[in-house]
Amino acid sequence: MSGNAMRILIVTHQVTKNDGQGRVNYEIARAALAAGHEVTLLASRAAPELLNHPRVRFVKIGESRLPTRLIQYQVFAWRSGAWIRAHRKAFDVIHVNGFIAWARADVNAVHFVHDGWYRCGFYPFRFFHGPYHAYQVVYTRLNAWCEKWAFRHAEVVVPVSEKVGTEVCSLGIDTARLQVIYNGVDTDEFAPGASQREHFGLPQAPFMLLFAGDLRVSRKNLDTVLRALTATPTHVHLVVAGILRNSPYPALAASLGLEERVHFTDLVTDMPALMRSVDAFVFPSRYEPMGLVLLEALAAALPVVTVRTAGGAEVIAADCGIVLEHPDDSVALAAAIMRLADDRAHARQMGLAARELARTLSWQAMASRYLSLYERLAARRAVSAMATPRATVSVES
Repeated sequence: MSGNAMRILIVTHQVTKNDGQGRVNYEIARAALAAGHEVTLLASRAAPELLNHPRVRFVKIGESRLPTRLIQYQVFAWRSGAWIRAHRKAFDVIHVNGFIAWARADVNAVHFVHDGWYRCGFYPFRFFHGPYHAYQVVYTRLNAWCEKWAFRHAEVVVPVSEKVGTEVCSLGIDTARLQVIYNGVDTDEFAPGASQREHFGLPQAPFMLLFAGDLRVSRKNLDTVLRALTATPTHVHLVVAGILRNSPYPALAASLGLEERVHFTDLVTDMPALMRSVDAFVFPSRYEPMGLVLLEALAAALPVVTVRTAGGAEVIAADCGIVLEHPDDSVALAAAIMRLADDRAHARQMGLAARELARTLSWQAMASRYLSLYERLAARRAVSAMATPRATVSVES
C-alpha cells in the first residue's frame, strides 16, 4: 500500500451492482481499492466480491423490521450516525449518500432531492386524498427536512447532475460547496451489437422504441409515451421493460388500441441485449435526478428522446438525441419519434454520437473524480492538523 493511502468510509444502504445508488458506491469502492486505499462499508448489504477483499471492512447495519420505509430509514440513520460518531477519527474521508446518517460527513453524494420532487409540479400525492397519499406526503416532507440537515452538515455536496445541484442550492446550500459528478455507465457491458429480437419475442421489421423504468409510478411517464404512439404510423412499435405487477399501463395500451404495437416484457435481466435489439430510447420522465438507464442507452448507441425534467438531459446534444421542453407534450414527443423513425440512417448516426458521449461518462471516469475529491479533502485535513497554534509569551520590561 502506498504512503498516500486513505482510509475511506462509505455509508449507504447497499453496495451492489443491481441498485442505482448502490452501483455508484460499488464502483467508487472498487476504484479506491485498486488505488491502494482502505475501504470500510457501513451498509446493510454489500457485494461478495467486495467483502472478500483484504482491504475491505464491512460493518453491517441490520435492516429494521419495523413497519414502513419511513421508520426503517430513520433506524438506519440513527444506528449509522452513532457508529460514525464513535469512529470518526479512524477515517480520512467519510462519504455518505443524501440523508442516511445523523452525523457529519466530508462528502455527501446527492442522488435524489425530495424537496425537488415535491415542488417539481408533477408530484402526484395530496395529504387529504386518503391514507396512502397522506403517508407519501409525510414521507417526502420528512425526508426533505432530513436531507437539508445532511447537506448542511457535509463539507462538500456532490449532486449527480446539474439539475440536482440546482435543487440542492434552492435549499440554501452555498454553490461553493457543490461539485457535480455525473453517474457512470459500463461501456463494455452496454455496447452496440447484433439484435436479439427473437429472444424477446419482438417483431423484426418495425422501428422499435424502448421504454424502461418502474411501471408502478406515474413520474416515469409511460402514459404520455403511449398517447404519443397513437399519433405515429403502425410501423413504429414500443417495447416496455419493467415489473408489470400492479401496473395500469397494459390496460391503458389496450384502451388506446395499441395491443399489437406495444410489447410488455416484464422485468428484463439482460438489458444490454434488449438495448441492442431496439432502434431508439424514449425517456420523458416527469422527474428524474440522473437516470442510469439513460446513460446505458447512450452507451448502447441508441439515440435518446428525453425532456428537460429528466436529469441527464443536460448532457445530451442535438447530435445524439432530442430534448423536449415539457414531459406531457405528446404531440412534440410523437414528432420527435417520427424524426428518428423516418430516417433510420440518421438515427444510427445519432446513436454513434451517443456512444462517444457515453465513453466520457464511464464508471472509471466517475470514480476517478470522486477519488480526486477525496484526495483534496484528505490533504486539506492533513495541513490543518499540522497547523498547531503557537504559544504566546508576554515579556514585561
